[in-house]
Amino acid sequence: MTPEILLAADRKSAEVTDWAARVGWVVGLLLFVALVYWLMREGWKWRGTLQGDLPELPAAPSAPGAARLTMTGRYHGSTTAGQWLDRIVAHGLGTRSRVELTLTDAGLDVVRPGASDFFIPVGALREAVLGKGIAGKVLTEGGLLVVTWEHGGRLIDSGFRSDHAAEHGAWVDAINSMINKSETEGAR
Repeated sequence: MTPEILLAADRKSAEVTDWAARVGWVVGLLLFVALVYWLMREGWKWRGTLQGDLPELPAAPSAPGAARLTMTGRYHGSTTAGQWLDRIVAHGLGTRSRVELTLTDAGLDVVRPGASDFFIPVGALREAVLGKGIAGKVLTEGGLLVVTWEHGGRLIDSGFRSDHAAEHGAWVDAINSMINKSETEGAR
């Protein structure tokens, strides 16, 4: 064999000789990731503390009436109304989850498996629109049902996405007609 072929046959990666340095880098990287995660968690808890003035969320009444509309889908979170990036995390409003919505004459019942349920009385509803984004979730135009409601003197936008997005328009119409009816009756 020629010397060139022998040299090519002997080529391989160099043996790792400094295991301590490699282990040190891996441990350092893992500690850095853990530190970043801990800081993010502390920031989330701090945001909840700053929003501690928000009262407890209302529970559904014992007899809310017959269901006008029902929907299953995803709850994408709540923000300060008009500020789609200012997420509200107090009382579990920042927790994304599956959702079952039921609209009755009494209001909007939000049932979230694995997260805290809440109820929006019809008197607290302010508006329903088709949106495209809310804190950390951006969809196509009209892909998100955004319900604006008042709680504790604060206007809140809550974002929902149905498993069947074609339902959103009916929800907007139904909620807004309930709000208009409630305002008309309140003016009398």
